Amino acid sequence: MTKPTSVDEDAKRLAELGYKQELSRTWSGFSNFAISFSIISILAGCFTTFGQAWNNGGPVAISWGWPLISIFILIIGLCMSELVSAYPTAGGIYWWAAKMGKPIHGWFTGWFNLIGLIAVTASVDYGCATFLNITLNRFFPGWDPTLTNAFILFAVILVLHGLINVFSHRLIATLQNVSVWWHVFGAAVVVLILVFGPDSHQSMSFVFTETINNSGFSDSSYWFYVLPLGFLLTQYTITGFDACAHVSEETQGASTAAARGLWQSIFYSAIGGWVLLLAFLFAATDVDAINGAGGFVGAIFDSALPGNLATAIFAISTIGQFFCGMSCVTSMSRMTYAFSRDGAIPGWRLWSRVDANRTPVNAIIFGCVAALVLTLPALYEAPGGLPLAFYAVVSVAVIGLYIAFAIPIWLRLRMGDRFQPGPWTLGSKYKVMCWIAIVEIVIVSIYFIMPLVPAAVPFSSEFTWTAVNYAPIVVGAMVLAVGLWWALSAKHWFTGPRRTVDASDPVAPADLGGKETIG
Repeated sequence: MTKPTSVDEDAKRLAELGYKQELSRTWSGFSNFAISFSIISILAGCFTTFGQAWNNGGPVAISWGWPLISIFILIIGLCMSELVSAYPTAGGIYWWAAKMGKPIHGWFTGWFNLIGLIAVTASVDYGCATFLNITLNRFFPGWDPTLTNAFILFAVILVLHGLINVFSHRLIATLQNVSVWWHVFGAAVVVLILVFGPDSHQSMSFVFTETINNSGFSDSSYWFYVLPLGFLLTQYTITGFDACAHVSEETQGASTAAARGLWQSIFYSAIGGWVLLLAFLFAATDVDAINGAGGFVGAIFDSALPGNLATAIFAISTIGQFFCGMSCVTSMSRMTYAFSRDGAIPGWRLWSRVDANRTPVNAIIFGCVAALVLTLPALYEAPGGLPLAFYAVVSVAVIGLYIAFAIPIWLRLRMGDRFQPGPWTLGSKYKVMCWIAIVEIVIVSIYFIMPLVPAAVPFSSEFTWTAVNYAPIVVGAMVLAVGLWWALSAKHWFTGPRRTVDASDPVAPADLGGKETIG
């Protein structure tokens, strides 16, 4: 049984790490788990990026790819759980890198993490807008589900998520809890519909051995190029779990609760997501219809189910994605606040400011506007109608976040026995687990900057800019800009995390917010 942890003990530990308790510490351990579970959101990623796996590998990429990649991601999560237990701060992985390494490590980790969180927010809210666009058309046939309307809905959803985070700050933790149960019961309802709704189902052989290559690349490249591109489904869906760290300053008993919340959110999402995806595949009886829709998961529902049941699935997923986007904005804003608190973002005094309700309002606005700008290429239709701009934003999210994860994991590996663990630790297993995590991240980061279709291959006769995977352009431009900024300026003044408390007086009574105790 976990020893009860009082809010003043959490504030004392935070002060030892250098910070005053400025954010309101009202989140339970379950709420901490809930935000990462909501951001992972099997009702979002499993639906919006299903087509990427279907076109690049087919059922094999899903039935076998999902559990395989999930194991690697869980290992990454376990490595990060050890770190958040030792350093429960809102800066999360940026803070870990700066303290275990040098300011330059914190600098690059923070920027990769920030662009990754902005891209995750953009991709989730755009996916939500896409499904809402379709759902509105199903309820109101006069609604035209165009790209322009999808983008307008995307902007509206971003605004709503910003407003919820600004004005409903006391409800956010409650809404995260509601989101967990929506995802659990919503996914269960979808599975039951797909089990009992269709007249027939696919065979075990189809689900576990069928291969599909709709990528446009040759079949000879299937196993070493096409199939790995399909793994974007899993790698993207199970991400954003660093949210447990970003809200650790608002979590009671953070040194243990945030560590458990992080790895458990991955574990339970992996199981639930696999069950959900298998239900998709067994219901995918009209392969031609799915191929004709570019692998879009909605073609499974429309071809296998009566219209009302298909509409119910769209609605369940859309609401789940809305909850997911809300959680993404929360996590993104806390990272922005923490990174700005240490002076790393231009205009940092503005973005690190909290209002009377102890909410980082300006950081919320900053992140939402950045997400909108990043997704502007989605206004242009790609060849074949495939959502290549969306997949590019997804790739930016995966690359940004996982590189940010890799840096502190590598630094922890380098520290060896000099690392002082918190109450949740990997023990001697950290060596092999950290190496596995780093190698996996390097491999997927290389694959996800590669062209997704032949028309995106530079200098080819088919090349067109609307097909380009602009993930390497965004990531490359960020690395160049942040690197030059470091070399020309930041290395002279950026020293990493800044203390906001006096070392001789680590905890001021006014900062504790009472003596609430949890079990």
